[in-house]
Amino acid sequence: MKKLVLIASALFFLHTACAQMATASDINIATKYAKTIKASDLKKLLYVYASDDFEGRMTGEPGQKKAVNFLKDHYIKYQVPSAFGGDDYFQSIPKSYLRDKYNDSENVLAFIKGSEKPNEVLVISAHLDHIGISKNGEINNGADDDGSGTIAVLEIARAFQKAVHDGHRPKRSILFLHVTGEEIGLFGSRYYTDNPVFPLENTVTDLNIDMIGRVDPKHEGKPNYLYLIGSDRLSKELHDISEAVNKKYTKLDFDYTYNDKNDRNRFYYRSDHYNFAKNNIPVIFYFNGTHADYHRPSDTPDKINYAFYETRTRLIFYTAWELANRKDRVKLDGTDVKTD
Repeated sequence: MKKLVLIASALFFLHTACAQMATASDINIATKYAKTIKASDLKKLLYVYASDDFEGRMTGEPGQKKAVNFLKDHYIKYQVPSAFGGDDYFQSIPKSYLRDKYNDSENVLAFIKGSEKPNEVLVISAHLDHIGISKNGEINNGADDDGSGTIAVLEIARAFQKAVHDGHRPKRSILFLHVTGEEIGLFGSRYYTDNPVFPLENTVTDLNIDMIGRVDPKHEGKPNYLYLIGSDRLSKELHDISEAVNKKYTKLDFDYTYNDKNDRNRFYYRSDHYNFAKNNIPVIFYFNGTHADYHRPSDTPDKINYAFYETRTRLIFYTAWELANRKDRVKLDGTDVKTD
């Protein structure tokens, strides 16, 4: 009996050690690819995307068309596949769906298929449009809003594809979703959820990135921070995972001020994650808060805090890595769950 106990004990400790080694290995792998997301690359891309050449990226206008082709070309360059196959990355949105006077537009969809649970899909989203040219002819470049989110999604996709290339394909599928028409009423994300490419019931979470490159007045001179909105509204488990990932990897100061249900700004309802939340899909909205350059021509790439931007983008990558690779999808158990 004593010998059996010793053998059982040895096996237990061996199992425990192997589990710890696997955990350490997973951390090392995630860290390796997170570190491929660099401030220098984010800056280089954002200076192009938020340049005058893109004419403020107004929905349906030539600058927005240039923006979607910029994204398509980079996904092809990074070898991140289209959600539709081939070189077709666009989900076309007809003029009839948009508000009056806007031209046809398009969302951009790139996709990495999961290795073990390919039918379960994690969405990482940002809006690709902005408010265009002012009446006085000034271009609203929208570097923070939402050039910062757009380029973050692109570089997160690039990091995941590098992992795939090295044999570390995520267990779940990931949809990198760039939506149009946010500034005129969340039309691109609404069109996607009305016409989903992947069933909404298989969509595990939406991580939505809308303005993550600047510092708002409340946090001037303080450590790196990020507002998180909605993380506990539909899934308390998602909130806990998000907190744990931050504690493990990035140690940002999470500010939940705008997650208050009495928030007068109503930011929870004002970005593209909301169209997923309406459909009982857990969400996190990442946001740096507003600033004096919000929706003005002065929202330019030279005002981005690139060190903060890099760490924030890496945080979202780490969170996506955890959600895409954990054993079970997050549970729908929050206070805002809609029931029949």
